[in-house]
Amino acid sequence: MSNQALPAGLSVYLINLDRAVDRLARMTAKCDAVGLPFERVPAVDGSTLSFPHPAFDAWGYRYLHGRRVIPAEVGCYLSHVACAQRLLDSQDTHALILEDDVAFPSDFTAILRAAMAEDDSWDILRLSTMNTGHKFGFRDLPGGRRLAKAFTREKGAGAYVINRAAARWITGRLMPMRLSYDIAFDLEYLAGLRAVFVDPPPVDQRDEPASQIQMNLRASKYPATRYLTVLPYRAWLEISRLVARSGQYVYARAHYLPYKTVLKVASFVLAITLGIDEIFDNM
Repeated sequence: MSNQALPAGLSVYLINLDRAVDRLARMTAKCDAVGLPFERVPAVDGSTLSFPHPAFDAWGYRYLHGRRVIPAEVGCYLSHVACAQRLLDSQDTHALILEDDVAFPSDFTAILRAAMAEDDSWDILRLSTMNTGHKFGFRDLPGGRRLAKAFTREKGAGAYVINRAAARWITGRLMPMRLSYDIAFDLEYLAGLRAVFVDPPPVDQRDEPASQIQMNLRASKYPATRYLTVLPYRAWLEISRLVARSGQYVYARAHYLPYKTVLKVASFVLAITLGIDEIFDNM
C-alpha cells in the first residue's frame, strides 16, 4: 500500500538490530498487512559500546535509576534518540517510531489518521504500553477509542508518534542518558510537553520473547541501600506527574467542551465564588 494511506508529513521508523533478521522479516509482514511502509533504523548494538561513554551519565544512572549499566538498555535508548534526530533532519512534521516486537490491529492506519487529526492536543501520541492502569479520556475517536491521559507512570515505548518539539526534547534534554528510555520518555511534562494515549492502546508490545534488557535486569540491580536516593526521586516524579497531567487533562477537557457549555461552567463557578444566586435564573 502506498504512503497515501498515511497522514501527510509522517515518517515511520522501525528500530531493528542488524542481527535480528527474523524480527525484521516478521515486522515487514505485519507492517505490509496494515499498509504501513517504514524506514528501517539500525539499532545501536549495546554489546559494541565501550564505557565510559559520552552519551551515558553513569553517576545519574546509578543514583537516579539505581542500576548498573546494561549495555543493551543504552543501545535501546540511543536508538530511540537516533529516530528523533532523523525526524529533525527531515522535512516531516511527525514520526511514528516502532520497536520490532509489536503487533497491529487490522484498522491501525485508520486509528492513526484519526488520532493525528487531533495533533493540536499532543506532542507525543502513545500507541502502546506495558501497563494496564486507567486512562482518563477527553476526546472520542472512531471505533470506540479515545484520546486519554495517564496520571501514573507508563512503561514501554513500542509504538508512539512525536512531533518536532518532542524530537528536540528527546535529542536535547534527554541526553546524556540517566534513566531507561521508557522512564525518561514518560517525563515529557517536565518540559511542558503533552503526551496522550490512544485508549485502548491499539498496538500490542508483547508480541516477541523477552528482550535482552529484561533478562539482564536482576544482575544489574545494586543493593537495597541504593534506593535511598532512587525512591525519593521516583516519589517526586510520581507527584509531579500527577499534578502536571491533571492540569493538562482539565485544560484538554475544557478545550473540547462546546462553547456554550464553557460559558455555563464559567458562570456557575463565578456565581459560587461571588455568592450571586440570581445568575442561576438565566442558566
